Amino acid sequence: MKFEDMKLIYGYPLQLQSSNSAGQPERFSCRLIGCLPGRSILLSVPKLAGKLVRFRTGQKVVARLMVDNGIGIFASVVETQTADPYPILHISYPENVNFKGIRGATRVAIDRPVVVSNLTVISDTTISASVVDVSVTGARIEAALAFGDIGNKIQIAMSVGVANIIRELTLEAIIRSRGDVDPQTPNGAIAYGVEFIEPEEDKRLLLYAYVYAQIGSEEIIGG
Repeated sequence: MKFEDMKLIYGYPLQLQSSNSAGQPERFSCRLIGCLPGRSILLSVPKLAGKLVRFRTGQKVVARLMVDNGIGIFASVVETQTADPYPILHISYPENVNFKGIRGATRVAIDRPVVVSNLTVISDTTISASVVDVSVTGARIEAALAFGDIGNKIQIAMSVGVANIIRELTLEAIIRSRGDVDPQTPNGAIAYGVEFIEPEEDKRLLLYAYVYAQIGSEEIIGG
């Protein structure tokens, strides 16, 4: 896929990945300002802790962006970073953009602590658990204590990170399956399969962004 084929509008969000001095990956959010096909792409300069991130000329970066029903990924090189009349990051124009299609049921393995409340059973009790895989339609949750039966409506609360931004996310779901205590899981956890039924659009959008970011982070280009 060619970059120009995506027909991105100005202001379109992207995520840049680079490596710090210790060789650890760092990810930053930025936006498309403009481009000269075949020459360069102009991006807003990301900020970290309120300060503009400084990129080196020749520094390798990987750019990711959500397009249609998947993620576009391409490798690039920093050409220059300007400050006047306003901060702009110039990166090399990619020959091609790799596209990774995402089905609604595509699951990604994670290990995130969550708090579960059963909305069907009238109680103030909450159970600590872990999400071990997630998709945009559901998740697998493991808990040391039972928190419901098949068909129960539950609420899941967790912290999620997208491009160095942390948000609290609560989702309504239905328990679709419940396994017996599994001695192979930590503390003999009970495994639940849940289907998300969250009615609020903003929460669903945050879920999509988180899942897509997790899938995209598995794609590494050029080291």
